[in-house]
Amino acid sequence: MKRIVLIVLLIAVVGGMVLVPIFRSKGIEGPATVFTSNDNLSTKWNSAIPIEFEVKSDEVKEVKFFYNDSLVHSFPGKIGKQSFMLNAGYFGLGTRLLVMESLKEDGSKEQEEKLIRILSDEKPEVWKAKIEKELVHNPENFTQGLEFDGTTLFESTGDPSHEGKTLVGSIDINTGEYTKKIGLDATYFGEGITILGDKIYQLTYTQGKCFVYDKNTLQLIKEFVYTGEGWGLCNDGTYLYMSNGSERITKRNPETFEVLETIEVYDMTGPIQKLNELEYVDGMIYANVWMTNAIVVFRPENGKVKAVINATELVNRGMGSGDVLNGIAYQKETGNFFVTGKYWSKMFVVSIQK
Repeated sequence: MKRIVLIVLLIAVVGGMVLVPIFRSKGIEGPATVFTSNDNLSTKWNSAIPIEFEVKSDEVKEVKFFYNDSLVHSFPGKIGKQSFMLNAGYFGLGTRLLVMESLKEDGSKEQEEKLIRILSDEKPEVWKAKIEKELVHNPENFTQGLEFDGTTLFESTGDPSHEGKTLVGSIDINTGEYTKKIGLDATYFGEGITILGDKIYQLTYTQGKCFVYDKNTLQLIKEFVYTGEGWGLCNDGTYLYMSNGSERITKRNPETFEVLETIEVYDMTGPIQKLNELEYVDGMIYANVWMTNAIVVFRPENGKVKAVINATELVNRGMGSGDVLNGIAYQKETGNFFVTGKYWSKMFVVSIQK
């Protein structure tokens, strides 16, 4: 329906004055279709949430709703308030965008946006780290990554001073010393590592490079580039998982380092930020939370936090004059974890009590 313009023509002579034509429009100012709530929305995983909106102009032919870029609902244009229920957890946890698109009779479009935050519906369990054994750790190592390849433990370090002390290699668990190592030059700040097949993948903090080595010879094979910061790295036997210091984990192709999926890690109250060193074990990812004594365990398929491990006892016994907790390696043969921290003089063998 085209805009109807009502023309009222009043011509009168009042004391010699002439009244000119007056034009009045049926149209409205502002958006033709609006969300009736100004606030962004929050809900739990897989819970339906009401979406309320109002069509304010008869020029609107159709209203469509796109959630995470997928069309989820459409309505014919009809003046007045309307609503529908949106299953907001369909695309996983985290902040998602809902776009309301109004198609007008003349073919033009208007869009309104609203953010929806999806929280986990699962209350995290509390697990305990029981110390089984105390080992020596090199206090000169600013630990960034820790991972077993069979019975051989590999460690990567960073270099806060940028003086060329970034290293990666195998270590003797009885002495804490490297048995084989390779270093990066002073322009690189090394971060987390993971071992997949016969390759070691090593991140860099802000330089946007992932170095790939032969795990047996430590010879550089190739390197990948990426955008943003690199923190922790792990793998599930097929894909890589990378942290960047936020609540977001990127699932990557090990052959190209291409991002395949982004996972947002949440509990029932909000995002778990500052995810750092990662370790994949039996379908779960264990992650140090930087600057805390916590290790969170989450499901990589949806980002839900399964459990939280309080590692305060390890920090109290191991930190000394060192820095924060960082470094998780799972030894499949024993079912134990090896845990340490940056500049710690100790490494602990722990069992997880669920």
